[in-house]
Amino acid sequence: MPTPARVVVFDTTLRDGEQAPGFSMDVPAKLAMARALDALGVDIIEAGFPIASPADAEAVRQIAAAVHRPVIAALARTRRRDIEEAGQALTPAKRSRIHTFLATSDLHLTAKLRMSYDDCLAAAVEAVKLARSFTDDVEFSAEDATRSNRDFLCRVIEAVIDAGATTVNLPDTVGYATPDEIREFFEQIISRVPNASKAVFSAHCHNDLGLAVANSLAAIQGGVRQVECSMNGIGERAGNASLEEFVMALRVRQDRMPYDTAIDATKLFSTSQLLAQITDEPVQANKAIVGRNAFAHEAGIHQDGVLKEPYDTAIDATKLFSTSQLLAQITDEPVQANKAIVGRNAFAHEAGIHQDGVLKDARTYEIMRPEDVGQSTSSRLVLGRHSGRHAVQSRCEALGFTLTAAEVDEVYHAVISLGEHRKAIADGDLRRIVERVRTPSTTPPGVSSSHVEASGYGHGV
Repeated sequence: MPTPARVVVFDTTLRDGEQAPGFSMDVPAKLAMARALDALGVDIIEAGFPIASPADAEAVRQIAAAVHRPVIAALARTRRRDIEEAGQALTPAKRSRIHTFLATSDLHLTAKLRMSYDDCLAAAVEAVKLARSFTDDVEFSAEDATRSNRDFLCRVIEAVIDAGATTVNLPDTVGYATPDEIREFFEQIISRVPNASKAVFSAHCHNDLGLAVANSLAAIQGGVRQVECSMNGIGERAGNASLEEFVMALRVRQDRMPYDTAIDATKLFSTSQLLAQITDEPVQANKAIVGRNAFAHEAGIHQDGVLKEPYDTAIDATKLFSTSQLLAQITDEPVQANKAIVGRNAFAHEAGIHQDGVLKDARTYEIMRPEDVGQSTSSRLVLGRHSGRHAVQSRCEALGFTLTAAEVDEVYHAVISLGEHRKAIADGDLRRIVERVRTPSTTPPGVSSSHVEASGYGHGV
């Protein structure tokens, strides 16, 4: 058998994973998790989004200083301040990568960013050039790539590679694609971009339809050589491709997929358990590879021995969530938070850039409505340290507060500050913050929270 082709494992547990509601980690926890990911053998650790908060920046700095084998990456929008903050946070790293991103789909450009094709192209190129002044390892992500106009997407990819991008990541941001589509998508894009051979192509698949791992495997068959994934599949909404499932699928099915990674599979379970302990989020018992029942058998007989067609079922989808909850209650086995469709985070958004998009047009980050599967819309926007101004203002208005622009600014910074110590900001917390803001300030002169980015967007890939 020929030597398997090498696939780079880009772990985003500490960035995309950590931005999921309820999964926030403090700096020591992130550092402990980074050490475990290093021991596991991941090639790249995306340590955080430095511009988002002082804690994110400090986590990236500490991980960069302490973890030397893998490449340490930091996320940045295509804004100068983001890229400079990422570059500074990565200064101690032996090997660093700046990961900059910008949406390229018509929906995101018109509904969220209010940006033309030409402006998008120029911003992407300038961002890559600036990032190259900090490191020679630069990744560009075209957010919502799989729903982008392919002619325009190819123009952007060619331009950012010419500008110095060494990795091009094309995310299925809302988890809408199917494996056959993903394979064809990458095959076509790579064949159409003249300078494609000068960069590594990467896939970042979300799990909204439960297809993230299948899509990641299909992406490799389409020419991808880096896959972005996370332990236990944690991440925005229903999460990302599960690192453990992706790695073991390649290992077990070498007959169909002759690819390999540098992961030490014997450490998958202990790394999964560490993450569950740090986040206080249990792994669902029947989770493939790392669930406690993944290799358990109770049935005696066990102890002894991708579709495009318009198919339908008779299922009343509006009862899926309540049925799932009933089963969890009866069996006393909780549903993992990021379980597609029925997990509590399946339609939840904490990252500011996602919240802003959903408030403007829910289709930017949702391919189905919570109410379609019986989930409530009331918990869609979760406030925390990754949230943005738009979501904070919207929640205040829902609670009956009409704030001035200055008050919104103060409330937003207070939410970010409190989010450094809480997993989520409840309505009672928000009411108290508003009341405190409307009380004459006693803040000592010179105290500032200027580190927090003015627009308040969080992570968006």
